[in-house]
Amino acid sequence: MWGCRVSSMVESYVRCGCGATVLRTHPCAYSPLMAQSAPERLFQPKTAVKIEAESVSQWPQKWKDLPLAVIDVETTGLDSENDRVIEVGIIRFEQGEVVESYGQLIDPECEVPEEVVELTGIKPEDLEGKPTFAEVADEIHQRLQGVGIVAYNLSFDKGFVAAELERCGLAWPDEAPSFDPLIFARQFYKNLRRKNLGTIADKLGIPLEEAHRATHDAEVAGHVLYAFADRLPENLQDLLVLQAQWENAQAQEMSWRKNDSGESLADALGEQPIGLGPGYIYGDEADPLRALYTSVPEARDRD
Repeated sequence: MWGCRVSSMVESYVRCGCGATVLRTHPCAYSPLMAQSAPERLFQPKTAVKIEAESVSQWPQKWKDLPLAVIDVETTGLDSENDRVIEVGIIRFEQGEVVESYGQLIDPECEVPEEVVELTGIKPEDLEGKPTFAEVADEIHQRLQGVGIVAYNLSFDKGFVAAELERCGLAWPDEAPSFDPLIFARQFYKNLRRKNLGTIADKLGIPLEEAHRATHDAEVAGHVLYAFADRLPENLQDLLVLQAQWENAQAQEMSWRKNDSGESLADALGEQPIGLGPGYIYGDEADPLRALYTSVPEARDRD
């Protein structure tokens, strides 16, 4: 059973980057409650996960056949409601190759903190005379249509771009399949203390020469995703199910550690319990019992 493909048997709902609903079943596709013992987790009834069949059917069956827009932003801070984007990079990949590159400095119409200048090298004078987000919103929105969307730490970049688009009367394309290489990095490099883009790129032998510049970070994030391809299912729907399961398990563990242990995740040591499932089937564990445990994900994965 452990070698079966996810698409052959799933009965659960999986929340992922698409939007409709289909019933599928896989006896392993669930994330157990952290409070349970390992034996209890092994026999935990299937938990609902959600995936959209109608939306997935629009796209190629294999995710590598899907054109991908890899996006990265630099911002004035961490709060997408109050801080603003100062640079956008969108790199289009097809079949693993860069086919188009878009980069734009943006006038945030507000002060750029000194720590942001130090981190990115983007100075206030670099933004003088640059367009506001509203002036380039239509182009950015168009570049996100008809493609899968990728970002390293997707929730950060998506949060900012979606907020900026909303201010302009536009919407983030929620129907697009979305991928976050950080989720895969946390699974494949469980024992690395840091899993930020620079660390993972270095581990994979991918040059990152201009860290914290949007266009370059986006290109590197795309190469990281393709570097993981031989460890991931080829089928788009299978990959979305797998990503959702791993993301859910990682989020549960972060919440559990934060609320129950009293220690910060950055300092937490030990192992996290998770259920057998696609994470084992496509992961790098050799023993299904050992697959019950993975390293604790760290709190700070983005510099």
